[in-house]
Amino acid sequence: MLKTTLSLKPAEVKKDWVLIDAEGVVLGRLAVVIANRLRGKHKPQFTPHVDCGDNVVVVNAAKVKVTGNKADQSVFYYHTGYPGGIKGRSIRNRLESRYPERVLEKAVERMITRGPLQRAQMKHLHIYAGPEHPHAGQQPTTLDVGAMNPKNRRG
Repeated sequence: MLKTTLSLKPAEVKKDWVLIDAEGVVLGRLAVVIANRLRGKHKPQFTPHVDCGDNVVVVNAAKVKVTGNKADQSVFYYHTGYPGGIKGRSIRNRLESRYPERVLEKAVERMITRGPLQRAQMKHLHIYAGPEHPHAGQQPTTLDVGAMNPKNRRG
């Protein structure tokens, strides 16, 4: 008997819509769940070289929790492009700034394999700082990340 591995083609992919409420959930644990959903690793027909993940909508991203002293001690560095232009901002500064959803977006982006496939998968991530989102027409199913594990809600 011949055993073959199922390999999805891009036309055979069925993408679902998932809504996640990030209020009170630990940042890293939330990012892992989102990254796995975007890649499609939760599906039995996962194919590594095909974008087979779901569309993920995250609300209340500004209310995500960070454990320990990471809010003040963990620093995001960036460079302005000029000599000596390296700058850094703590996670607390970024969460209190104009675009707090970028903290979660950057955490998820760093958990997905780099390259053209990553850029395609990141387009299916929609993060909003507040409780409203414009994707109600897609009827997303809710995913309670805080109830998956007791450690997801500490902080």
